Amino acid sequence: MSKFIFKEESTDDFIAPKKQNSNKVWRILVVDDDESVHQITRLVLADAIIESRRLDIVSAYSSIEAKEILKDNTSFCMAFVDVVMETDHAGLELVEWIRKEQHNQAIRLVLRTGQAGSAPEAKVIKEFDINDYKEKTDFTSGKMTTTVYASIRAYRDIMTIQRSLDAFKQLIKSTHDLLKISQFRPFGSAALNHLLTLMDVDSSALYIARSQRDFDEESINLIIACTGKYVCESDSLDSSEINNEVKALIKKAFDEKCHCTSSEYFVGYYETSPDASSVLYIEFEDDAEHFRSSLAELFATNVALILESLTKQHEIERAQKELLYIVGEAVESRSQETGLHVQRVSHICELIAKKLNLDEKFVEAIKLASPLHDLGKITIPERILHKPGKLDDEEWKIMKTHSHSGAQLLGKSKASLSKVGAKLAMYHHENWDGTGYPEGLIGEAIPIEARIVAIADVFDALGSERCYKAKWNDEDIKSFLIEQRGKKFQPQLVDIMINHYQEFLDIRLNLSD
Repeated sequence: MSKFIFKEESTDDFIAPKKQNSNKVWRILVVDDDESVHQITRLVLADAIIESRRLDIVSAYSSIEAKEILKDNTSFCMAFVDVVMETDHAGLELVEWIRKEQHNQAIRLVLRTGQAGSAPEAKVIKEFDINDYKEKTDFTSGKMTTTVYASIRAYRDIMTIQRSLDAFKQLIKSTHDLLKISQFRPFGSAALNHLLTLMDVDSSALYIARSQRDFDEESINLIIACTGKYVCESDSLDSSEINNEVKALIKKAFDEKCHCTSSEYFVGYYETSPDASSVLYIEFEDDAEHFRSSLAELFATNVALILESLTKQHEIERAQKELLYIVGEAVESRSQETGLHVQRVSHICELIAKKLNLDEKFVEAIKLASPLHDLGKITIPERILHKPGKLDDEEWKIMKTHSHSGAQLLGKSKASLSKVGAKLAMYHHENWDGTGYPEGLIGEAIPIEARIVAIADVFDALGSERCYKAKWNDEDIKSFLIEQRGKKFQPQLVDIMINHYQEFLDIRLNLSD
């Protein structure tokens, strides 16, 4: 006969279940070698709805079977564990295994025993990492239900904290490269997921949209963070795959400059500057019972301000990059050469630097500074710059001063990018064998950035028509590079260009005159 007997209890102990609002379940493992214990547990908890979820009760009839179930499964929120099963201490050994070998600290473990003498409560509670201890003879249906409620809520709180920590780690991880526009999304999504986790709210869709007015008063609506369903690759709100009803709600918030909320969604409007604003859209998966709009507004406002600051910083950097190209193009234009030459040289330098496995920041610096390699030409008289044919000795002497002039101009700035540019301008006419100018440096004494620009500049110049020469064909350029290997150019750089020749030709093709 089973020792699992309920005491008489008053009907006041009965707890009416809440209405079920979700398809999610709480998984409970019952570990006991007595079939009647499983039957009674299922009977008592059959209609229970806790925190809007029903219960999924799984049975194991030994500690060995329980280990097999729990080995690769962390979905259980609690377990009822009998002490005496295949051995007198099988349940206690199972508890040790769960905590120490599986490192599962989240599952709530409730020890149930019909033989309290073999596992005294005071000793077990002290020595084993359990969450509750119940004698079967003193365990009423009401107490069982109460225990399940308490265990599930404790498990829920532990998982809420864990999700918050995970979201915070993701937030920290995503900040290392935030100056890249492509990193705005993971930052915003991590931040907002952290918010929802703290409020214990499930969301099936979450977006941050940004509206910006340009100087011509045109508005651009962008998606800068998203998670959940309708996750889109497009930056544009209009062209994204987001549901049209959701788009309409976001646009309405922008137009009316106000919040909008219902039992299914929250839409918050945040003006971060006179010409920019952001909208937060949260779609609730179940209900908005735990949602606190005031906390969402505070958190989302701060996130929007951070994103606004990052956006402005990105725009400044983009403007700086464009100005470098414009200055480079202006120099080339004065020489009556194509302005696209500096863009091609920039991309060629980037590709060479990547093939050399140089540091990513250094690769970016070479790419940005290379358009300024001929900046010193602004000091050269036009009669020399535009002269068709070969320069005489005096003219050539003047022409060679452009490297030193460019280095002087860029050397006035303390910015690291300008320092790279100064080296490029100064030494990009040095030759590997020491026959170049202005200082006749040999081999690795020439800065690596100048060596890269030297071969990139010649490669593109030979493939372009100039006032003093016709355009060379691709095979002649390749032959020239091979012939100048170890003379004008570093052998390793020539090898890179020859081995990946089509990639370099594609750059010239994609940015053709």
